[in-house]
Amino acid sequence: MDAVAALSLHPESAEATGEVVGRVLERLDAVPDLAVLVCSAHHRAAISDIAATVRSLTSARVLLGAAAESVVGGDVEAEEEPALSLWAARLPAVPRPVRVTAARTPSGVAVQGLGLAELPENGALVLLADPFSLPVDPILDAVNGTGAGVRVIGGLASAARSAGGNRLVIDGEVHAHGGVGVVLGPEVPLRTIVSQGCRPVGQPMIVTESEGNVVRQLAGRPALERVEEIARSAGPEERELLATGLQVGVAIDEHRDTFGPGDFLVRGVLGAERSSGAVVIGQAVDVGTTIQFQVRDRDAADEDLRALLAPAHGNGALLFTCNGRGRRFFDEPDHDASAVRDALGTDAIGGMSCAGELGPVGGRNFVHGFTASVAVFGEAD
Repeated sequence: MDAVAALSLHPESAEATGEVVGRVLERLDAVPDLAVLVCSAHHRAAISDIAATVRSLTSARVLLGAAAESVVGGDVEAEEEPALSLWAARLPAVPRPVRVTAARTPSGVAVQGLGLAELPENGALVLLADPFSLPVDPILDAVNGTGAGVRVIGGLASAARSAGGNRLVIDGEVHAHGGVGVVLGPEVPLRTIVSQGCRPVGQPMIVTESEGNVVRQLAGRPALERVEEIARSAGPEERELLATGLQVGVAIDEHRDTFGPGDFLVRGVLGAERSSGAVVIGQAVDVGTTIQFQVRDRDAADEDLRALLAPAHGNGALLFTCNGRGRRFFDEPDHDASAVRDALGTDAIGGMSCAGELGPVGGRNFVHGFTASVAVFGEAD
């Protein structure tokens, strides 16, 4: 397969569209099976015209897109400035476009448009969603429940801070709510990478008393005492990280004898109950679950992403990075996009910053925060 990407920082929507389309047509000498369009909020009002122009000039068989706070094109992350990116690829098979909506019913959340029964075994779903109108967790639970091994990767649109402000594109339609996506069959070689950007502290411990997301005891002692033990044995720098960014990793597979970074689903520590010694975390856990506390800093995030990318090989990639990363976290521009470029040796990279990232960990799909989720095309997992 072949993939190309183009980025324009021109503030005028028509000019920016012409620039990215022109560059894609110059570099891709065939009709793309999939094109992914991302624009900053500066171009949001013109996104219908932009999408129509892209479809007309490229003849892309499927067009997927969204508006976002930051736009990825090549090895550049254009943060909070006018930007428009277009990624296009030839694939072994044309993806199936989907328009996803959800409605709450007395029996739960009813998902429409995804076609769960039609999801191909060992395929993938690239999903872009509006965080204000689409409950993504039930959708991921439903996909996980099919047992088909479908990986979901993508993110929540980040162009707006309130309902109705985001924009999503699927072919000739533009939506302000719900979700859009493409279903890829197993014949499309795809590697999914989810970098949660943390490193472990202390040792893995078994939850011996819990209630929902309140962990009362770890290895037979109050959970808060276990945290204080870790803090006492830490150095000054690590102690500061524990105080400002303590996370917890929840083991995905309890049957493992040993655990590495990719074996944990990372969630935040939300607080503590001093009187009872309980710790509140961002995930419900059962008694018997293995957890390990984690810290997040830019060095750990850099090492984790580069380590996960090291074995990857592909012709192009889509990058969905948290809007809390970027320059404000790494103190340098373009960190995640540059890391993907360095690993793959190509600038055929598109994507966006997200208000929540989607990706598989331990064989199940989750919504993440502060992660970099990458879909590498040209190599299967």
